Amino acid sequence: MSGIIQLVNLVLSVVAFSLVARWYVMPRLKGVPRETALQPFLLLHTFRHIGLMFLASGAVKSDLATVFSRPAAYGDLAASILAFASLIALRLRWRFAIVVVWVFTVEGIVDLLTAITLGVSNEVAEGMGATFWIPSVIVPALLVSHVIIVLLLLRAPEREGSGL
Repeated sequence: MSGIIQLVNLVLSVVAFSLVARWYVMPRLKGVPRETALQPFLLLHTFRHIGLMFLASGAVKSDLATVFSRPAAYGDLAASILAFASLIALRLRWRFAIVVVWVFTVEGIVDLLTAITLGVSNEVAEGMGATFWIPSVIVPALLVSHVIIVLLLLRAPEREGSGL
């Protein structure tokens, strides 16, 4: 039953975050330079190090499947580091900043989809303990923000001489 509850939470949270994005976030991004608009979403992803909690005894039950916990934790850590690198690259106006953001985006999306797939296929909801909130609330926000990041990356860059 926990797996069904978690899946319902994930889906409904994705719907809610999608509505927030469509009604409130996206309209405010019109006219904002791409490099500027990307930064708050990347900053959100710097907190993905929280996924390391899947490895923390006390946060999860002892029977949380390592086939899920290790890839989810280390994939989130990699995404966090890449989000920091993307932010730095954008803030310093590195020539290849957008490439760095694309690398983060691909790794981040693959990580989330892998974790969801491994979590569902290995029925890990029962062993999640306190980390139950990560896939129920945080993952949906991250998924929606990844969609926004992709839309921003596909937007034509402004001609401000930024070199990005």
